[in-house]
Amino acid sequence: MFSIAPANKDHQVAVRCAGGVFVPLIALVLLGRLDLAIFASFGAFAGIYGRNEPHGRRFVLQLRAGTLMLAVILLSALTARVGTALALPPSDRTWLLVLATTAVAGGCSLIVAWWRLRPAGSLFHIFAFAAIASIPSQPPLWQGMLVAVLTVLLSLVIGMSSRVVRSRRQPWTWPRRVRLTAVERRVARLEAVGYLVAAGLAGTLATLAGQWLGFGHNYWAMVAAVVPLVGHSTRHRISRGVQRIIGTVVGLGLLAAILLLQPAPWQTVLVIAACQFGAEMFIARQYVLAQIFVTPLALISTLLAAPVPAGTLLRDRFLETVIGAAVGVAVVLAPTVWRRLHARPAAAAR
Repeated sequence: MFSIAPANKDHQVAVRCAGGVFVPLIALVLLGRLDLAIFASFGAFAGIYGRNEPHGRRFVLQLRAGTLMLAVILLSALTARVGTALALPPSDRTWLLVLATTAVAGGCSLIVAWWRLRPAGSLFHIFAFAAIASIPSQPPLWQGMLVAVLTVLLSLVIGMSSRVVRSRRQPWTWPRRVRLTAVERRVARLEAVGYLVAAGLAGTLATLAGQWLGFGHNYWAMVAAVVPLVGHSTRHRISRGVQRIIGTVVGLGLLAAILLLQPAPWQTVLVIAACQFGAEMFIARQYVLAQIFVTPLALISTLLAAPVPAGTLLRDRFLETVIGAAVGVAVVLAPTVWRRLHARPAAAAR
C-alpha cells in the first residue's frame, strides 16, 4: 500500500509533461483566454504516453493518444451543445452526461487496448469528456479545438525534443504492428464491459445521491470508479481504490492551502505545472503520492473553466471519490464473489 518502486528516468517524463501543459496555459494567460484552458490541459495528456519508449514508438503512441483525445474533446463539446440545442432541463442534461460518459468509458477502453497504449484504460478520456461537456458556457468550438490541436502538436514536439542533442538520439524505427491475440481481444472486451459497468453505476449513484444531498460533479465518481480496474491482480486493484481515497484526502488538504493563498492566474499556471511534474514523478511508482498532486491538478484546472466556491469543490471531490472508489472495488470483487457462490453448490454436490 505504501511501498515505492525504484525510479526509472521519471524526472525526464515529468519535465516533458510539465512543459507540455505550462507553455499553452501561460500563453492563454497572456492572451486573457483562460476560458480555453481546459482544452489545453486535456490536449497536453498526449505527452504522458510512451514514457520511456524509443523515439519512433513514442511518436506513434503519442500521435494515437493525441488523436483519440482530440476526438473525445470534440465529442464532449458537441454533446454540451446538444443539451443547449434541445433546451433540456438541468436534470436531463445531467443524465445525458452520465449516459454519454459511460459510452466513452467503454469505447475508449477498447481503443486503448487495441492500440496498446499505456497508461491503459479510459480514465483520462472519461475525465476530459465529462469535464468539458459539463461546462455551462462553452467557448466557440473552433477556438477550443484549435487550442487542443496546437497543444497536442506541442506535446509531440516535446516528446521528440531530445533528438536535438546528438548523444541522446535513438535509432528511428517505426514500431512493428502487432495484432491482438484471441485471448487479448477477449480480455479487452471484458475490460470494456467493466468500464461500462463501473462508470455507469458510479455516475448513477453519484447523481441520485447528489440530488438527495445537494452536491454535484458526478463525473468525479465515474473517474474514481475506473481507477481500481487497472491492475495485474485483484489485490492490486483494490489497493489502487483505497490509495485513491487516501491520496485524494491529502491532496484536498494541499489544494485548500493553495486556495488560501489566492494565487494570480500566472501563479495558478505555475502550480498546475508543478503538480503535473509531481504526478508524473510518482504515478508509476507510488499511487498515493501521485494522487496527492493529481487532486489539486484536476480541481484547479476545473476552477479555471468554471469557478465555484472552494468549500463546495472540496466537499464534492471527497464525496464523489468515496462513491466512485467503492463502486470500482465492488466491480473488481464481483467476479470473484460470483465464482465462489457458484462453487459452493458444486462442491456440496461432489
